Amino acid sequence: MFLDIDKKVKSDIAAIDDYSSRITYGQLCDFSVAFNSYITSRTLIFILSENCIGSLSGFVAALSGGIVPLLISSNTERGLLRRLIEIYKPSCLWIPDNMSDEFDYKPIYHNSGYVLLNTGFPQYPLYEQLSFLLPTSGSTGSPKLVRHSYNNIAASARNVASFFELKSEDRAIGMLPMHYTMGLSVITSHLYAGATVLLTKKSLTDKEFWEFVKVNRATSFTGVPYSYEVLYKLRFFRMDLPDLRLLTQGGGKLSDQLFREYAEYAEKTGRRFIATYGQTEGTARMAYLPADLATSKTGSIGKAIPGGSLSLCDDTGIEINENEATGEMVYHGPNVTLGYATNPDDLLKGDENRGMLKTGDIARRDTDGCYFIVGRISRFLKLYGLRISLDEVEQMIKSGFNIDCICSGDDEMMKIYITEEDKKTVLHEFIVEKTGLFHKAIEIIVLDELKRNEAGKTIYI
Repeated sequence: MFLDIDKKVKSDIAAIDDYSSRITYGQLCDFSVAFNSYITSRTLIFILSENCIGSLSGFVAALSGGIVPLLISSNTERGLLRRLIEIYKPSCLWIPDNMSDEFDYKPIYHNSGYVLLNTGFPQYPLYEQLSFLLPTSGSTGSPKLVRHSYNNIAASARNVASFFELKSEDRAIGMLPMHYTMGLSVITSHLYAGATVLLTKKSLTDKEFWEFVKVNRATSFTGVPYSYEVLYKLRFFRMDLPDLRLLTQGGGKLSDQLFREYAEYAEKTGRRFIATYGQTEGTARMAYLPADLATSKTGSIGKAIPGGSLSLCDDTGIEINENEATGEMVYHGPNVTLGYATNPDDLLKGDENRGMLKTGDIARRDTDGCYFIVGRISRFLKLYGLRISLDEVEQMIKSGFNIDCICSGDDEMMKIYITEEDKKTVLHEFIVEKTGLFHKAIEIIVLDELKRNEAGKTIYI
């Protein structure tokens, strides 16, 4: 079965959710057998996911039975969902019970708050190594999907479990959405280790979230930069969490100030703080900074994960061999996904990437071989002859003013979105001074709120 769940201790708990539901590894195996009796192997299905037992069980069962799921949020905009169904024509939908009235499809199986609907669409050929599909991290209204192989997900789960040193007694907080690549990585790596995943849909600011964490004695927390910004405002360093031993961060660059503070907190309290780097196209994690380097390599993503390698290329695609250099970061490894899909015919395609991924990120490599993300290739402007990194400007603002912001624009104007009116004038002067830009090339816009997706990542304007 998927990740050898049938070889785990049957009575050990695989997952607990905040509905107080729990499932053992033995029950997960039994569920998989029952689920797969209703669907033919090598069939495409959609899972409208939530962080709960029903969603996790359906995903594990599908991969155990050779069924290929597209994992998308149950909150997916209904117009996009209908478009995806129309394009890809899945044989079944595995959805929350409370959504079943939205569809005219026949229910054929109920379990754990989810229902399996038969759409009536005929089965069509799929690539034999295609295991599951995820939306691209930037997808908002696009049918573009990332194709994962069985080797991709197995290598990712194995390697993440290895460098996090996961054990069967670990209990991870599964707060990030499971349809988000890093949220799914938390689940698969802990299932690989025979550990327990604590699935929750609660927010960090909910009292119930922290009760759930404490009652279930969570041992690790994984978050994106925004998660760590919220924790800081909640005075996380003063919280009494005796079971928490591991803090992991990914999904973007954490400000140097917060990186340093979390690294120092972990060192002082005997915990581990591990920064990671990844993309959906790399099955979540591709690099990590060992905990013992966290206080000396502020802001670094470290080196490649076990089984992978990182390199830098110049503008012409030629590898840069100098020890200390800057260029586009390229990753090689078994977790690099097969390629993209935009229609059903693409689901028959084989491995187009062949283990190599051009990340689209500009990185700096230091003399110790550690990598530091500078910014996205697509996140640079050329204003009045000056090359400006929007990511660097965001980091300058967050570090200098301790406020949230979004930077965007084009080669005529840089736009900076904030939520605090009283910072508008001083921020404008600060950016002019730091970048050397003409003041009319910068526009500061005040919004009521800055939008983020379910994983807490910024939605750029």
